[in-house]
Amino acid sequence: MMTRAQIDSICAAHPGATPSEPGQIDSWKVGGKSFVHFGGTGTGTRISVKTPDADTAAMLIDMGVAVRSPSFPPAWVRLHLDELDPDEAAHRIAVSYDTIRRSLPASVRATLPDQETV
Repeated sequence: MMTRAQIDSICAAHPGATPSEPGQIDSWKVGGKSFVHFGGTGTGTRISVKTPDADTAAMLIDMGVAVRSPSFPPAWVRLHLDELDPDEAAHRIAVSYDTIRRSLPASVRATLPDQETV
């Protein structure tokens, strides 16, 4: 089982990652684009993360690791914190961060701190 504080700690460790501003959708961003979204509260807390593509998301859903994130495009999946292994959480967040970071314009990526290989 993961806590919000643990998820925040994992997200904050990524270079250039910032939490959303008050009044915005509760998320973590890199270069102004979200790589983790929060939903629910208490034992129902969940995160949505981006996978490299819709096929990867479908595979994770088929394996029972994640569920479809209904408010997001097909490459995003939802993970429930009360069912989430810490290593799996760190991996899924790292993949989401890397996927979003790589999709940023080169001019935005150039302003971010150096990134170690995920």
